[in-house]
Amino acid sequence: QVQLVESGGGLVQPGGSLTLSCSASGESFDSYTAGWFRQVPGKGREGVLCIHSGDGILRGSVAVNGRFTISRDDAKTTVYLQMNDLQSEDTAVYYCAVARGRAWCVDYGMDSWGEGTQVTVSS
Repeated sequence: QVQLVESGGGLVQPGGSLTLSCSASGESFDSYTAGWFRQVPGKGREGVLCIHSGDGILRGSVAVNGRFTISRDDAKTTVYLQMNDLQSEDTAVYYCAVARGRAWCVDYGMDSWGEGTQVTVSS
């Protein structure tokens, strides 16, 4: 089973940027779908962006309006989420997740999860 560790969260002012990283270990990463999800108190995890092997991008249920970009480096077994123009409503715990093969960008489609990293957008 793949183990995932997120990093890069923190406090940022509105309009600022952050890059989240998700490092995978334990199994070959190449054929997995990888994705970023987020959760705020009282709500379930929502898909932000996911990426197939071969770099096909899937949108999740969160409308990021082009502000976020997902990418992967299979040689480094790492997935990134570049977040620009962050707003207060982006405040959440961000989770990395993977699924074997091709999967939809929904939480129930994922096989392994990281512990999450907090992103807080506030002045």
